[in-house]
Amino acid sequence: MPIEPGDTVTVEYVGRFEDGSVFNTSRYEVAAEHGLVEAQGAEREDYTPLVFTVGEEAVIPGLDDALVGMEVDDEATVTIPPEDAYGAFDPERVRTYGRETFEAMVGDAPEVGLHVHAENGLHGDVVAVRDDEVEVDFNHELAGKTLVLDIEIVDRW
Repeated sequence: MPIEPGDTVTVEYVGRFEDGSVFNTSRYEVAAEHGLVEAQGAEREDYTPLVFTVGEEAVIPGLDDALVGMEVDDEATVTIPPEDAYGAFDPERVRTYGRETFEAMVGDAPEVGLHVHAENGLHGDVVAVRDDEVEVDFNHELAGKTLVLDIEIVDRW
């Protein structure tokens, strides 16, 4: 029976960029093969299938839409453009702060790669540190990227 909005599904996936590099997966073996286990400091139990209800905006729209009409045991490769994934990269979401202001807000010295949580609920990463300025990117890390997902429907109910 085809999947419809409102169905709860279990999906195994491998997420790739257009160049073929893997950025995320539910499969431990794939993660280990592509260096994600070490890079993320993850364990085998951290790699599990997605379980969610189709149509409830629990996942990116491109994946939600791709599942409708599929059936258990179906496999597909779905290419999802930025507008159906994490949106376009927005240069307005890259903010520059004075170094002293940044340190007072965050409580840490700035360094490239530092992940910060803003009081307004945004999350960002320090992308540049200059003598007197700190640049923080509040875009989602996958913003502006086309995603290629290899998916397998494991279950539905």
